[in-house]
Amino acid sequence: MSLPKLIVVLGTTACGKSGLGVELARRFDGEIVSADSRQVYKGLDLGTGKVTEEEMEGVPHHMLDVVEPNQPYSVADFQAGAYAAIDDILARGRRPFLVGGTGLYVRAVTEGFTFTDARPDPALRAELEGKTTEELYALLREKTGVTLTGGEESNRHRLMRSVEKALSGRWESPPPRPRYDCLLLGVTFPREAVCRRIDARLQARIDAGMLDEVADLRANGATDEFLEGLGLEYRYILRYLTGQITTLDGLKDELGRAIKRFAKRQMVWFKKDRDVLWLDMEGDFLTQAVRAVEGFLA
Repeated sequence: MSLPKLIVVLGTTACGKSGLGVELARRFDGEIVSADSRQVYKGLDLGTGKVTEEEMEGVPHHMLDVVEPNQPYSVADFQAGAYAAIDDILARGRRPFLVGGTGLYVRAVTEGFTFTDARPDPALRAELEGKTTEELYALLREKTGVTLTGGEESNRHRLMRSVEKALSGRWESPPPRPRYDCLLLGVTFPREAVCRRIDARLQARIDAGMLDEVADLRANGATDEFLEGLGLEYRYILRYLTGQITTLDGLKDELGRAIKRFAKRQMVWFKKDRDVLWLDMEGDFLTQAVRAVEGFLA
């Protein structure tokens, strides 16, 4: 029995995934399911590059603004929500497009990860509470060999649960069960171009009020621990607002370098998947993508 078809647009930050996803969805009567670990949160807009209503061009989007700041949200939570959205899109006779750059979220859906629930161990939790986030991540890598990206390596709550599972012998999960037949379209540019795009986008977001967004989140109850755990824009702007980074130029320099390191890690993550069709973003990438989708659907 053939699996339902799912088209995936993945790749490096600041390289046009959202725009390509919208254009393809418009052409193929589709709807978009976002796969971004920070865009699920309400109020995290400029800092995450969340697509605006105007940029959606009438294409329905799912898995945006589904949880309040400070609330824990796991990859298993995302997978359940994404499955529900994709299945609903299919049931209505439309095409689902999974679009995003959080590699773990993308793979949870495309590869059909299965998740087991491990009960918290109070004694172990107390021991782990004394470790820094960096120490927790190092411990997880030591015990499992897993490398995380997309802010997952800085999410203390999730790291705590993962380390608990690893240390209690419950890390192994049942084998994946793919739910969809997937076409993976990759979006990136040469390294130098990615860096230029990151610098330009960062300045544009600052000009649009990204610092005010973070200040407003704090004023409305988002904790500093939550913002720090989000990484990248929210972590560094928090440090600027609290005086740990003293100048705007210093903020742009430190944050720009952090985003470029993140983009490099994204590329390493996605390059592991040999099934990705990497589009020629400096050529006629749209025609290339459209032909790939047409062939896949045929």
